Amino acid sequence: MRKILIVVQYDGTNFHGFQFQPGLRTVQGEFEEAAGRVLGESVRVAGAGRTDAGVHAFGQALTLETSGPIPIENLVKALNNALAADVKVVSVQEVPTSFNARRDAKVKLYSYRILNRQLPSPFINRYAWHVRQPLDEDRMQAAADTLVGEHDFAAFCGSGSSVKTTVRKLTRLDVLRDGEVVEIRAEGNGFLYLMVRIIVGTLVQVGSGRLSVEEVSWILAGCDRRQAGRTAPPQGLSLVRITY
Repeated sequence: MRKILIVVQYDGTNFHGFQFQPGLRTVQGEFEEAAGRVLGESVRVAGAGRTDAGVHAFGQALTLETSGPIPIENLVKALNNALAADVKVVSVQEVPTSFNARRDAKVKLYSYRILNRQLPSPFINRYAWHVRQPLDEDRMQAAADTLVGEHDFAAFCGSGSSVKTTVRKLTRLDVLRDGEVVEIRAEGNGFLYLMVRIIVGTLVQVGSGRLSVEEVSWILAGCDRRQAGRTAPPQGLSLVRITY
């Protein structure tokens, strides 16, 4: 039996998230069906993490096991021919059978994009949150700096999560502006359910003047989700890279 590590990209707009759901179009379900046709056997894939409906990925990692003889160098082309246009493979490699795409991940990098101007754009509305009010990216960065490090991020965790601990370590939280687009890049060893989107929603409140930098520190310390900002919409979020 061979274990294959596969890096995929997808536009999450027309998917109901990554994880398989009966009767719904998901990345996992579509990939398992396509890989099964390529390999001629029943296939189950395991992802490094789940993305929600509408969230995109430049570098989602997943593994599958196969007894098939197809050469590794032929697998990318074969899988891409079988997959739809909004999900594609960018690399494959064989890994030890003990490899686990989720547990062996060391760092995950997410990007969230905000279109910050009065009018929306048909060219970016699938990939960014349209925020009309002016945002002060310097204030947002100052608030972001208070979240870097190892903390209890319970205030930034969506309801319904069943994790054993809400302690996570953010190694990077950058707020960058390029013209009318504000990008927030979050890097860490792991993320809670909706964590990045809640952080973004909170930073937008800071950038628009509705929260102070000091209040973000109090929200973090208070561990109360009700005190943090709204959950930013999914389309601005992309999983950029997973490092092993």
